[in-house]
Order: sequence, then C-alpha cells, then structure tokens
Amino acid sequence: MKATNNLLITESLIDGKWISGKKTFDVNNPANGKTVAKVADLTVSEAKQAIKAANIAWKKWKDTTAAERADLLYAWYSLIIQNKDQIAEIMTLECGKPITESYNEITYGASFISWFSEEGKRSYGDTIPSSNPTNRIVTIKQGIGVVAAITPWNFPLAMITRKVAPALAAGCTVVLRPASETPLTALALGKLAQEAGFPKGVLNIITGKDSSGIGKELSTNPLVRKISFTGSTKVGRILMSQAADTIKKVSLELGGNAPFIVFDNANIDEAVKGALIAKFRNSGQTCVAANRFLIQDSIFEEFTKKLTIAVSKLKTGDGLKKDVQVGPLINKSGLEKVQEHLKDATEGGAKIQIGGHVIKDLFFEPTVLSDVSTQSLIAREETFGPVVSLFRFKNEKEAIELANNTEFGLAAYFYSQDIHRCWRVAEQIESGMVGINTGMVSTASAPFGGIKQSGIGREGSKHGLDEFMEIKYLSFGGN
Repeated sequence: MKATNNLLITESLIDGKWISGKKTFDVNNPANGKTVAKVADLTVSEAKQAIKAANIAWKKWKDTTAAERADLLYAWYSLIIQNKDQIAEIMTLECGKPITESYNEITYGASFISWFSEEGKRSYGDTIPSSNPTNRIVTIKQGIGVVAAITPWNFPLAMITRKVAPALAAGCTVVLRPASETPLTALALGKLAQEAGFPKGVLNIITGKDSSGIGKELSTNPLVRKISFTGSTKVGRILMSQAADTIKKVSLELGGNAPFIVFDNANIDEAVKGALIAKFRNSGQTCVAANRFLIQDSIFEEFTKKLTIAVSKLKTGDGLKKDVQVGPLINKSGLEKVQEHLKDATEGGAKIQIGGHVIKDLFFEPTVLSDVSTQSLIAREETFGPVVSLFRFKNEKEAIELANNTEFGLAAYFYSQDIHRCWRVAEQIESGMVGINTGMVSTASAPFGGIKQSGIGREGSKHGLDEFMEIKYLSFGGN
C-alpha cells in the first residue's frame, strides 16, 4: 500500500522552494519491503544553499516579535492536528510503527509546537543591582542564529518538533536533516509549515543519503551557530568534534541503556503494565526504552510469570492494522543486532521464557529472557528491539550499582510503594530522567535529556527554549 494523500512530498525544501535534485533514493516500508516513495537525494552543495538561505532569512526573522512567531507556530500546530490522519499513514508506512502509536506521536509531537508557541513569549531577561549607583545592568535573551537539526528515524515527527519549535520560537532559522529512512513525515511537516505562513528560508529541509557529508557541512559551516542532534553516541561524538572548530553551541540526545527496577515492595501488576510501555513502544526502538530489567530476588519468579503472560498477548504485524501492537524492526541491521544479543545472552545462561524467533522478514517475536548475565551484550548495549532481559538483584544497594554500571544515563525507571525508597533511589540513579512507578516519562513541559555519554542539553520545558538563545548583558553607564 502506498500513501496517496496530498502530504506525500518527495522534494526537499530550500528557501521556500521545493527542490528535486539530480538523484532520488527509495523510502521503503519495513513491514513489507515495498517502496513508499522516491525522495530527492541532495548533496553537500544543496546543504550549503540551505544554510545560506537560512542565514539570509534570519536577518528578518530575528526581528519579528515573540507574539508574531507564536501565531505562526500555533497555526502550524493546528494544521498538523487537522491533518493527523494523513500524517499517521505516512509515518506508519515509512517507519513501521503501529498506526495507533503514529497517532499518539502526532499528538505528542504537536504538543511541543503548542508549548513553545506560548513559552517563546516568556523569554524573560533580568535587571541586576549594580554596585555603581549611576549604572544600570540588564540582560536580554536573543535567538542564537542558524540552527542545524539532525533527527532520527524512530520518532520521525516528535524528534523534529522538539527541536524546530523552540528554535523558531526563539527567533532562529533552521536547516533540518531528517533520517533517510523516514524523510516523508518531515517533508509533510514542511508543507504544513508553508501553509501556516512561515517566511521562505525560515525552515529548510534537506533529504539525502550522504549522512556523513551533509552532517559534516552542518557541523562545520561557520554560518551555523547551533547544532542539535538525536541519534547514536558514536555519531554524536563525531558531530561534537566537528563542531568544535567553530565553537558551535551543541545539544546532543544520544544512546541509552535504561534500567527498569522492580523492588519487592512494588505493585507488581502495575510494574508489568509499565514494563510493556517502557519496552515495546515502537518495537523497543526508542532511546528511552527499558533495556535492563532488574528484579528483586523475592519477586523474580512472580514478575517473570506475569510479564510473560502479558507479552504473550501482544499482537505483531503490519502497523496499518489497528489491532497491531508491535511492528517490524526498521531494517536488517536492526534485526541482526537483536539476534546477536539474544544469541549472546542464551549462550551466557539466559532462559527464553517466550519468543526468540524471527516471525518473517523484519518482524521479531516479543521476547522475554530470564536470568540474564551481567556480562552479556544486553547489559552493556542498547538492544533496540522487542526483547525483555531480566536480571536478579538482592537489595537496594546492588540494584543502584547495577543500574549505574553503564556509560549511559538517559532514562531510568523503578517501581516501589515506599516513598522513602522512592526519594533515595531517584536521587542516586545516574540518569537525566527517572520514571517512578511509571513507564512513560516524556512530555513537552518537562526537560528531556541525559547525563554521562547520553548527551548534552535539554529539550522541552522552559530549558528547551534556552538551548537556542544567548544571554546578552547590557551595561548602562551614567554621569
């Protein structure tokens, strides 16, 4: 099936014009391998054009009022909500996630535009008491300039709006490079931004397969003042290094290895529900997906049994079917990584409670592994697939040590009904976000981001706006 709606755009957006380029690349549906569309395969040359256009547009855009920018953002938000059926179809076709999840992502992603349309009007400065009675000190906040945004395939709408909305609200212009696996959702957003009335050059979208070449241009071009990237820690390191020569402001949301701890005083049924959310959303292909399930010895068997029963009820299939809960993996390399982790874990003594096999093509059975070794690959790396790995622990101290035994620190989850334990553990977990008795932590009003090698900076909330602004200090002298 192919999307036939009028938001299926295959050209890139530069300076308000739709650009075809000389070549195209295929965007394939991971559920069946069929081509959804052929999209413009642009090069570093077009990336330079987009940066130049964004820089020219910034000269005027930065002088618009916060209220004017808010009106345009809200118009964009409204158009996205009005066209959610078309966007959801496109999203599921190109990334494979269940259609219900696509609808949820549209609501979630659009909420960032709504949030920042308002938050941009509250970018306050300060008046500061001066030690000199004739002088006055004031600070103001101004948009940093041209922003390069590089976004991943697993949330092809929300990862865009979480960056682009605050950048535009701050008075910045944007060059967006969406993942080549899922450019169609981004291009649909670009068309709706045009319809909302954004001036040419304010939002530019570059599609292309040359991720390293375009990424290098975005991270080294001196006209770009800020780079915001969501993706792997490996690529984040490269972009950060490249951006260093021009001292760009950098925001990085990178890899994770989220622990999911269940203590013996938890509500086990609620923990099972939370585990399904934290693990199987988008087939486990999320940066905040629970990767290591740490279960206290005394409840290990009970939790394992209840979770296995719940997982057995999950339906896997083509995401366009409304009763499907688990879709395909994005590509062959993603499938191979899941298989590698499974093989390594079982060779290390882990037991398969359910699943463990490829259904067909890129579909992998929702899987539960028990008694996984802390020396396994799963303990160290993101699996990025529908595999629950259950580890045992004896006490709170051991749980915290296991949870923190990783170079990553994006998200963490734990379940306990002891309020004192909740505070203790939350404060000791080395993670930028902690879900306490919940498997879902993302919302537009809260700061999203990690510590350690999971990233730099925050997205969402009032802090997400500051990532795209500079503080300017004004000193007024007197006679």
